[in-house]
Amino acid sequence: MNAPVFEPAPRFNHVAMSVSRDLLTPAGRSDLLRFYGEVFGWSEMPAMSEDGKLLVLRAYRNDQFVFLAASDDPMCCDAKEHWGMSVATPDMLDRMYDAARKLRDEDPRVEIIERKTDDFKAVKLHSFYVRFRVPLWTEVQCFEWAEGIDEQSLP
Repeated sequence: MNAPVFEPAPRFNHVAMSVSRDLLTPAGRSDLLRFYGEVFGWSEMPAMSEDGKLLVLRAYRNDQFVFLAASDDPMCCDAKEHWGMSVATPDMLDRMYDAARKLRDEDPRVEIIERKTDDFKAVKLHSFYVRFRVPLWTEVQCFEWAEGIDEQSLP
């Protein structure tokens, strides 16, 4: 069976999580905005956010965001549940990793799974995981392709 081809290719645009109501108080929102702003460069989408109920973090574009909704029964995840974000270069990954480590030195609630590189010959996958006060970890990845191979190459 042939898979359909879509041009331009669809892409992911958001991640949504339910969180405890106390996380979306002014103090909790301030913590989240500081962390995700300093590490990833995200900002609040104030027209979509509602104090105590909803925080929407703009991730680089208006149609790319993280949606945090208050709940009496918030999402609960185990240690490896995550969503992934790809960055263009190992340098960009290192800048995010260093910013996360700096904030972890100031706030023990910042959780990090250390940076590593897996060499699959066709690609070196650089990555680290980070989580701050939300249920899902974020895995930050950078794909370093071998010569003659790229993200469009077929296996």
